[in-house]
Amino acid sequence: MEQQLPIDVMKKAVKGITYISHPLRLRILEYLDVNGSSSVSSITKALGEEQVIISQSLKKMRDASLVKTSRKGIFIYYDICEEYPASIFVCLRKLYGYMTDSFFFLKEGVKELLPSDYTMMTANRIKLFANYDKMRILEYLTLKGAQNVSDIVRGIGSNQLKVSQYLKRLKDDGFVTSRRAGRFVIYEITDGVHKTCIQCIHKRYDSLNDKSEF
Repeated sequence: MEQQLPIDVMKKAVKGITYISHPLRLRILEYLDVNGSSSVSSITKALGEEQVIISQSLKKMRDASLVKTSRKGIFIYYDICEEYPASIFVCLRKLYGYMTDSFFFLKEGVKELLPSDYTMMTANRIKLFANYDKMRILEYLTLKGAQNVSDIVRGIGSNQLKVSQYLKRLKDDGFVTSRRAGRFVIYEITDGVHKTCIQCIHKRYDSLNDKSEF
């Protein structure tokens, strides 16, 4: 993971991240990741939500190409449409395992629902950085390590005012830290779901022989 993602790939990644930055949508995707193809009634029963709300969320995610449908008799079943959303759960489970010393979630190939309060917290955290410019900054800091504002501006091809504004928001939300080194202020990404998502997106992209499949 050394090169920044192409603009179109990052925009697609941001769109996907934006759609899952909603507690219920994230829980639905997680359920499908663990249980595979499922009907609306199965998802509704498992998550304890109203069926109409589940159906509305599934429709939005289908329109965003995050889930796909298939018919079996009179029933419609939903499944995750792309490998990319599914791969995020692999990363989130490992992050949860490291945060809580839960070795079960650190095992390879584990597919188990995370605690609902953790999923909700994760979705709300994702919502705070689900933005193209913020994710470009986080990606650059992940790739390059600690950097000053001028380096980030040049690195992501943006303007200083915008970068400074977004860095302040990222710092306020705990996604980056800052320290002074002479006349420069140095920013560094912190550990957490934001860094995990960036690494996971890159891992998914790097694994593809045909990058257009992302």
